[in-house]
Amino acid sequence: MSAPTPPRVAYLLLILSTFFWGGNFVLSRAVHADMPPLALAFWRWVLALVVILPFAWPQWKRHRLLIMQYWKVLLALSVLGIANFNTFVYLGLQTQPATNGLLLLSIGPIVILALSRLIFKESINVVQMLGMMISLLGVGVIVTQGQPGQLAQQFEHADGYGWILAAVVSWALYSVLLRLRPAGLPGIGLFGLTVLIGAIVLAPFYAYEHWVQQRHMALTAVNLLSIGYVGIFASILAFMFWNRGVADLGPARAGYVIHLIPVWGLLLATGFLGEQLMAYHWMGMCCIFGGIWLATVRGRARSGSRVLKSA
Repeated sequence: MSAPTPPRVAYLLLILSTFFWGGNFVLSRAVHADMPPLALAFWRWVLALVVILPFAWPQWKRHRLLIMQYWKVLLALSVLGIANFNTFVYLGLQTQPATNGLLLLSIGPIVILALSRLIFKESINVVQMLGMMISLLGVGVIVTQGQPGQLAQQFEHADGYGWILAAVVSWALYSVLLRLRPAGLPGIGLFGLTVLIGAIVLAPFYAYEHWVQQRHMALTAVNLLSIGYVGIFASILAFMFWNRGVADLGPARAGYVIHLIPVWGLLLATGFLGEQLMAYHWMGMCCIFGGIWLATVRGRARSGSRVLKSA
């Protein structure tokens, strides 16, 4: 068993993970005109699989009976977390600026709360419900660009919003169902298996994009480096760094760091893509992050205090 990582190093690993993930969304927007979305998603996971396969294969052999027992759960996790999530994000960022996409994606914790209530009947208190409503108000501000009276005009690119919101729901479902994963399967084995299944699921859709839609990926240095970044940094390294940080600091302290993803993404989008944050972005951001704070920090604190009083 490896020695615990010093807290400062553990936090640095978590911060680097969020930076890599934030860069993933900005990069996909930067190359959207030259890199078809399904090609980016498919080759990202193929590269990640090639790197991780030597480490995952022995675990698959050792735990093959466990894998067969949990095949339905593993298939669901692979489709939701690997095949769907990033593909939907890449499709949405074909028409939406990275700033819009990142802010919409940031409501993930709220959707996780709602789905936990719906699927596993977890309780939600009044403060958490209020936080959810405020966050959804922030989504509405961004989607309508602060002009709800002109909602019909904003739906000119509604498909982009739809894909990104579908990505949020897919990731939230993945996060909620992750508790059903086989506990005896080590992290590398689980991650590698979901990557393998996810790539297989994506393959026919990528083939359709390539052969039927005739959307081809040019073998340029920029495209190849982009695949290298999302396959190595945003997949393998981010996964390893995040898991190590969570193992050393605990999920409670590590969970708050996840909110740095949209922060890094917004900084990168304004710095490298020249995107500007408008007044409605700031309004929506305040609502979304304020709602998340209420639902995940104040809401949990209130739930905890109630449990202590009733004990």
